[in-house]
Amino acid sequence: MKLTFLGTGTSFGVPQLGCHCEVCRSPDPRDTRSRVGAVVESSRGTRILIDTPPELRLQLIAAGIDRVDAVLFTHAHADHSHGIDDLRAITLRRSAPLPIYGPAETLDDLATKFRYIFDERVRPLPGTSKPEGKAHPIEAGRQFSIADLEIMPVAVPHGAVTVFAYRIGPLAYVTDAKSLPAEAIALLRGASVLVINALFRTEHPTHLSIPEAVATARDIGAERTYLTHLTHDNFHADLEAELPRGIVPAFDGLTVRID
Repeated sequence: MKLTFLGTGTSFGVPQLGCHCEVCRSPDPRDTRSRVGAVVESSRGTRILIDTPPELRLQLIAAGIDRVDAVLFTHAHADHSHGIDDLRAITLRRSAPLPIYGPAETLDDLATKFRYIFDERVRPLPGTSKPEGKAHPIEAGRQFSIADLEIMPVAVPHGAVTVFAYRIGPLAYVTDAKSLPAEAIALLRGASVLVINALFRTEHPTHLSIPEAVATARDIGAERTYLTHLTHDNFHADLEAELPRGIVPAFDGLTVRID
C-alpha cells in the first residue's frame, strides 16, 4: 500500500494569508502546507482520494495523480471539501459516476452545496461538462469494500461535529479529531501506520493539540505516526527534532510505503 500526503496544513494553510512570520516566509518547502488531503493506493492499483481540499487540482498535479477510483470524505468543512469541482477532470474520463463515500450528514451537506454534482437531473449544456459523482452513505463501525480495499469508518468528535476517521488495512487515518473515544482507539489499534491531526501546542476546542496527538498515538501503538493538519506555529525541522521516536510531522508530497 502507498499513502501520498496531498496537503498537511490547517484550514488557513501555510503560508497564511497576511502573515509574515518566519514559518510563513520559510524557504524550506516542508513548511509550505496546503489544506489536508491524501491518496491511498493498494498494491493492485486501487486509488482512493481522502477529502477534496481547495488546492486539489494543484496537489494532484504535483503528485502525478490523474486517476482515482473513489473518494472518501471525513466531513464537509470547507478546507476538506471545497475542491470537489476539480474532480471534473477525473470524471470526464470515466464511463460511470465517481463513487463518493462519507457519513450521510456529510453527503447531504455536499449535495446541498454542490447540487449540480450529485443531482442526475442537472445536465451540462452541450459542449460543457460537470463532475459526475454518486453518493454512498456509510456508517461508523460498519466495514465496506472499495475494490480490494477493506475500509472501516470510525466516528470521532470534532467539536459539535462528528467526523469519520478511517482504518484501511494497516493504515489508520484520523483528521480533525478533538479526542479519540475508547471505541475508536480499539478499532484503530493494530495499524502499522497512523496519520493524526495535531494543531497547536496548547489545547484547542475542536482539534487535538500536538501533546494530545502524541499521547493518542502511544495509545494506538502504530509503528510509525505522521502528524498532519499543522499550523504555522512550527518549523518542520524543529518539530521533527523534538518529537518522540516513531512520530514525525508529515509534509505536502510525502509518500509512505506501508507493507
